[in-house]
Amino acid sequence: MEYENIILERKGHVAIITINHPPVNAWNLGTMNDFERAVDEVDKDQSVRVVIITGAGDKCFSAGFDISDAANSGQISPKGRELWRRIDRFSKPVIAAINGFAMGGGLELAMCCHFRIMVDAPEAKIGLTELNLGIIPGWGGTQRLTSLVGKAKAMDMILFSKRINASEALYMGLINMVSTPDKLMDDALAFAEKLAQRPPIAVSCVLKAISAGEYKGLDEGLKVEKEGSKIVGKSADCAEGFTAFLEKREPVFKGE
Repeated sequence: MEYENIILERKGHVAIITINHPPVNAWNLGTMNDFERAVDEVDKDQSVRVVIITGAGDKCFSAGFDISDAANSGQISPKGRELWRRIDRFSKPVIAAINGFAMGGGLELAMCCHFRIMVDAPEAKIGLTELNLGIIPGWGGTQRLTSLVGKAKAMDMILFSKRINASEALYMGLINMVSTPDKLMDDALAFAEKLAQRPPIAVSCVLKAISAGEYKGLDEGLKVEKEGSKIVGKSADCAEGFTAFLEKREPVFKGE
């Protein structure tokens, strides 16, 4: 499938979605539509077990909403909210490889990913800076930043439009790992490949149970966890896991 503002690559069981809308990988309607199609494609591709999202170039993950396409904001913003929510609840692990600054909707997308690896570079800063324009984060930022770092830190970042670097983000728990510019994608791929070796059905069930608890409460999360336990108990991967344990070897999970 051809894309204008997105690059979609596959490396084994890992799909890499690169936001490719220079100069700052901002979200206009065309980029948003391309991203939706790419997400659909990797969602349906059973060979893909892990997804990496990153930005083209070496300075910017994404600057958020493209104000030059403000005429289409009535379509862009609702689609952004829904797509970011979809990534948050995706059935396959998603890693944000934050290769530079990520502001507004760009950081909101990264926060939807299950894991975040950020480059440590002078120009690499992240923040929800919408209040500088007299608006507020509108693609989930008020909720997800609070969930990740706590109410006090989230309010401080949002109300003062603070931009933080990789070490600050790691300390706050906003990212999982810090990398260097020359090693970011290598680190992200190594992390993704480890995830891809985990049992795909079990991974999906864990993600669904966690999402259910987060969105619908503890009782619903426990219900989905129980359902997931039944599903994995009947899987070939379960048999392989126990057999490998008894044979004292590494399991080879096939997602069956």
